[in-house]
Amino acid sequence: MDGFVVLKFGGTSVATLAGWQVIASAIQARLDEGLRPVVVCSALAGVTDLLTTLLPAAARGQADPVLESIAARHAALATQMGLDFDAAAAMADLSRWAEGVALIGAFPEALEARVLAQGELMATRLGARWLTERGVTTTFIDAGDVLTSVPQPGRAGTLAAQVDGDASPALQQQFQQLEGAVLTQGFIARDPDGRRVVLGRGGSDTSAALFAARLGARRCEIWTDVPGIYTTNPRDVPDARLLTHLSYDEAQELATAGAKVLHPRCLAPVRRHGIPLHVRCTHRPQLTGTEVGALEPGPSRVKAIAARRGVTLISMDTLGMWQQVGFLADVFSVFAKHGVSVDLVSTSESNVTASFDRAAGEVDAPTLAALIDDLGARCTAKVIRGCAAVSLVGQGIRAIMHRLGPALALFEDRRIHLICQAASDLNLTFVVDADDADRLVRDLHKLLFSQANTTPDLGPTWRETFEDGPASASVDEAPPWWHARRAELLAVGPTPAYVYDAASIDDAAQRLLGLTHVDRVFYAIKAND
Repeated sequence: MDGFVVLKFGGTSVATLAGWQVIASAIQARLDEGLRPVVVCSALAGVTDLLTTLLPAAARGQADPVLESIAARHAALATQMGLDFDAAAAMADLSRWAEGVALIGAFPEALEARVLAQGELMATRLGARWLTERGVTTTFIDAGDVLTSVPQPGRAGTLAAQVDGDASPALQQQFQQLEGAVLTQGFIARDPDGRRVVLGRGGSDTSAALFAARLGARRCEIWTDVPGIYTTNPRDVPDARLLTHLSYDEAQELATAGAKVLHPRCLAPVRRHGIPLHVRCTHRPQLTGTEVGALEPGPSRVKAIAARRGVTLISMDTLGMWQQVGFLADVFSVFAKHGVSVDLVSTSESNVTASFDRAAGEVDAPTLAALIDDLGARCTAKVIRGCAAVSLVGQGIRAIMHRLGPALALFEDRRIHLICQAASDLNLTFVVDADDADRLVRDLHKLLFSQANTTPDLGPTWRETFEDGPASASVDEAPPWWHARRAELLAVGPTPAYVYDAASIDDAAQRLLGLTHVDRVFYAIKAND
């Protein structure tokens, strides 16, 4: 073999037989290239969400419906694959841990990490069995046996662990001695003491990049449910155009500015080692997608428009900051004290406005109240909720400000809370009311990107790629819960009747409770007599 190639497949890709057929074909194609494929897989679509609710449900004595839903999703995939699925054996650890939590009524983060890791482990065990029976030589590797987290000062790092991206000759030698393809998991690792840790949501992208860096891979491929990175979110703007090539810096800016194709943390390891990253589509494997790499600086222009919703601002007013040394350091020390990471910042003689870095975690109401209280001793602080950040991303933004006049005119009737121009000269961000964001993105895209634009790195529109169906059509998803419980449903009587799946209700309720800009949540369902 002439080297390694890392392929990462997400939850929608591994949740169906069709997805695994694409994985098998991709493995064979890479072997035909003379490369050794290392396949990194996520949990089945929706399973991590269910696992997140399992221990809280167990503490309430309500774990069984969640366990049943997790087992049902894997059983449905196994049935598609033609594999026997022993639910009791596959779910043994989860069931035992849930029983323990039900007795105690609480659980530590260490157990939560072990529970969350089961999604990736169960998916890859099924996948390894299917690939082997199909005749694809596959070696199953527990990612926790080869990825070790590094200590993070002041943080436990159990649910948001970090792994260094140094090249590992020992790992390269170990994998070179294995047969066929290597199948492993994203999202999971172990700490130096051998305890299971996870990398945080979206960690599978990061895992793939880490494997690529440590193995010195020829390239890293992120297989997902879209054909690549677009000039804006194509599900909102069907005329968004595929970006065939991006630099590492441009992709990083887009990821942090709200584009969801890549996790922001996955780019640093591949950039550090100069490894090309390709974004490919599991549902359209014939498409070449987007290549991210070390590009020569091109002409100054806007390459994409991104929007981040759910932005909260803190506006701090005081004349005391004028010509006062250390005011910003003092204010930001208050943010640090409460564990709040700052994202965007805008300053004037008497005002500092900052937004929260949502990638570092949500800020709950008690933390926000304590932050405002502490800031009150230094300035007049107020919270501005319900905002969105609209970013123009590209190269040399400062050099083309004079050409952005028509685009900036679109903001004339909009309230702008903050403007931030990146020192890297890669983005210009406007924080506006959330209700204005969608319209602004559509209007800006129509103005800046047209079919007349023949720039080489602009590919076809989303609409052109999916012209055989609605542009907003959803990709393959995990089978609904009722597929695996058909016999139970047919036995329900008398009919008609409303039937509910407790795990689905718990999942919906948890997502509602996770909304950060809602004070109270009410949940209504229809009822049988």
